[in-house]
Amino acid sequence: MSRLEVRSTSEGFCLRLRVSPKASRDRVAGPHGGALKISVRAAPERGQANEAVVKLLAALLGVSTRDVEVVSGLTSQNKVLLVRGYQGTAADLERALLSE
Repeated sequence: MSRLEVRSTSEGFCLRLRVSPKASRDRVAGPHGGALKISVRAAPERGQANEAVVKLLAALLGVSTRDVEVVSGLTSQNKVLLVRGYQGTAADLERALLSE
């Protein structure tokens, strides 16, 4: 059974996130009830935490920041992320995110 809920869509892959802003460092904390728990140093003001999440995950997955988008939960800790341009399967994407 998969630890993350990663859905394949016509545009790419969608996954749920649980974001903790104002952390001591940017990192992937691991699975959290089917979502990926992420900690970022940025504050949850003016989209700074969302930008930090996009940068962190784009770097981990080897895609451009323009290929990673928060599509739901812009002002919430619970978010849905769309990843475009990732060359691999949903299982590959999960491995890449959890190997950190």
